[in-house]
Amino acid sequence: MHDWERLSHVRWDCKCHVVFVPKYRRKVLYGRIRKEVREILLDLCKQRDVDVVEGTLKPDHVHMCLRVPPKYSIAFVIGFLKGKGAIRIHRSQGVTRATGLHFWARGYCVSTIGLDETMIRNYIREQEEQESGQGSLDFE
Repeated sequence: MHDWERLSHVRWDCKCHVVFVPKYRRKVLYGRIRKEVREILLDLCKQRDVDVVEGTLKPDHVHMCLRVPPKYSIAFVIGFLKGKGAIRIHRSQGVTRATGLHFWARGYCVSTIGLDETMIRNYIREQEEQESGQGSLDFE
């Protein structure tokens, strides 16, 4: 069957594919900094209980498949990863400026990964059939 995560009153499986790039799409993710960025992103995901299902760092972009709890929005998670990640990357590189610590470009690409569409359509049809008899109750 399907592996569902649990919170106190929720069963969930929210996965998304995320791509983001360094500022000006510079090819800076290689060598020592690549390992540091990998560790930083994994640590930040761990802080927010976000599971990294798959991930890869290319010289000019990052691909991640994330399993995000429904208590967080995708925008919040990406903002957290890019914001806190940029600060940590600059600290590890020895940059001490208090402002202007930009490492990532402004945007990102996200695509949700869900259950099969036909499975959802069948589920909706089955629910409609199951609940059709419940609407005939009279409360007069």
